[in-house]
Amino acid sequence: MKRKTRMRLDELLFSQGFGTRRLCVGLIERGLVTVQGSLCEDPGAEIDTETPDLDYTVQGEPWRFHANAYLMLHKPAGYECSHKPGAWPSVYSLLPVPLRQRPTAGKVQGAQAVGRLDQDTTGLLLLSDDGAFIHRMNSPKRHVPKIYEITAKHALDEKQRDRLLSGVVLDDDPKPVKAAACEIISPFHLRLTLTEGKYHQVKRMLAAVGNRVEGLHRSKIGGLDLPADLLPGQWRWLGPAELDLLGKSPSE
Repeated sequence: MKRKTRMRLDELLFSQGFGTRRLCVGLIERGLVTVQGSLCEDPGAEIDTETPDLDYTVQGEPWRFHANAYLMLHKPAGYECSHKPGAWPSVYSLLPVPLRQRPTAGKVQGAQAVGRLDQDTTGLLLLSDDGAFIHRMNSPKRHVPKIYEITAKHALDEKQRDRLLSGVVLDDDPKPVKAAACEIISPFHLRLTLTEGKYHQVKRMLAAVGNRVEGLHRSKIGGLDLPADLLPGQWRWLGPAELDLLGKSPSE
């Protein structure tokens, strides 16, 4: 189905998460919206969403039009990947409000985490409002590699590494789970690559070889590394080259 390329201005704001259609109309009529640097007070003004680098501002804050949200976030410790967190704040609170309320086809609005990281796990987290993209990235059939940097409680040895590579049995599945790659960086630093995702998998795999995870950080998904300049708690849009590293064309 071909994507709609021309929108009323109020429809555009609604699609980008700036509230109900009525609220978007109000923002425009009150003179709080500019498009490509020019004030626009007509909610029905037609906007070509295929205009290169379509910029607009809402209440003085600059934005750029994105048909879908594809984001990366450097998850800090102490946040849950849940819309209804328990003891810890939600990772979604690190995103601006429009990204949290973009309309989607499902019941839950806004950008959704592509998989989850435990509250004490840090590192690269992808978010999107594109359900097909989320499904592809999470599908066990795609075997998307994810690299984790592990701080172990006890010194690591080749026997533990070899067991992780050959497969260990977890308590909820008789089929051995293998690491796609495993490298001892230092006596207490292990770099582990997984292509599937099970509940607390890294922690349970380390426990299965007689060790324990003291610190866990995801540094890479597919071909995409966590940028060194993206600090904990910060997020940014994924560009076309970064989407290519994830096997996703932005035109899909």
